[in-house]
Amino acid sequence: MEVMAEQITDTSALDDVAENTDPVPGEVNPRVVDYAILLKPRVMSLVLFTGVVGIVMAPGSIGWATALIAIACIGVGAGASGAINMWYDRDIDSQMERTMDRPIPAGRMQPGNALWFGVVLSVLSVGAMALWVNAISAALLAGTIVYYVLIYTVWLKRRTPQNIVIGGGSGALPPMIGWAAVTGEIALDSIILFAIIFMWTPPHFWALALYRSGDYEKAGVPMMPAVSGVPETKKQMLIYTILLWPITVAPAFTGLISIPAGAVIGALGLWFIRHAYVVLKSEGFDAPRSMFKFSILHLFLIFVILLVDRGVQSFL
Repeated sequence: MEVMAEQITDTSALDDVAENTDPVPGEVNPRVVDYAILLKPRVMSLVLFTGVVGIVMAPGSIGWATALIAIACIGVGAGASGAINMWYDRDIDSQMERTMDRPIPAGRMQPGNALWFGVVLSVLSVGAMALWVNAISAALLAGTIVYYVLIYTVWLKRRTPQNIVIGGGSGALPPMIGWAAVTGEIALDSIILFAIIFMWTPPHFWALALYRSGDYEKAGVPMMPAVSGVPETKKQMLIYTILLWPITVAPAFTGLISIPAGAVIGALGLWFIRHAYVVLKSEGFDAPRSMFKFSILHLFLIFVILLVDRGVQSFL
């Protein structure tokens, strides 16, 4: 606790940086940019998108103001988690090529500032959700933040190669939060939306780990390729993509989307399985890199199809 207090109260280094980062007229203040980086904007954008899908797909309706508040809270809560994650992971971030230029390891921000930034945003986002939306969505948002920070970042990430499998639950909750913002409850269809992201996460991150394995090994993060070996990782990726397929088409059988929409999603899932099979049979980094890129497109298109189908159905 004394070390933490020292990190929080010692801002001399940040002041030194600030002296050398005075904004040029017409340009964005570099410190503002660094605080934005803490929010992990690329991750936040996907979180916001899936949260919006949860709101749109839920039965019933809420006012535009309430919907915008819910979306903002989901995004701010996700960003807050990212900021606290960067505070905790600053030691390993400094060892990984992919993360060493983040504000804290690069020396542009004091760790304590990032921590307080994340904590304040967490409290504000959950409080606003509870005050202006409903208690269930606020509880789910709080659970998402706690899950990502304590279960994934603090407990799992450095201890087990199953870190992504178990920890992926935090990134899968936004559509459930959006659904609960409208209905005030958790339903089967919202659980299916959660399960899609939850089962998609391991092969997505293992594909990244296959061609970034050196980074993770150097930082001491026990990703599956380093612990269980590349062949086993590839097998697990194929297994997860196969298990993911029936979950992605399940909304067509619960009535959440139409059968044609489910067929298109199913075809995308088969192509994802093909990517995993190619990774299993290939050597080198090209196939994992290709699968990683497609995995992002795959999840995005699934949720786009959900939105488009709902729009089409509303006009029929």
